[in-house]
Amino acid sequence: MREEYDFSKGERGKFYRPDIELSIPVYLDEDVAAFIRKLAEQKGTDVETIVNDWLRRSIRLVESAK
Repeated sequence: MREEYDFSKGERGKFYRPDIELSIPVYLDEDVAAFIRKLAEQKGTDVETIVNDWLRRSIRLVESAK
C-alpha cells in the first residue's frame, strides 16, 4: 500500500444513486430449490413468483398474529 493517495481529481458521490433498489441474493438449500423449481415448472411460472407468493403469505400471517 502507498503511504499517500491522490484524490484531488476524485468526484464525491459519482456513483451514489439514492433511488436504487438492491436485489439481495437468497441461497436456498438444494432440496428446497429443487422442490420450488419443480413446482414452478408444473405451474408454468418462475421460481421468483412462487417464493414471493409464499413470503407474502407468511408476512400476512405474522402481521395478523400481532
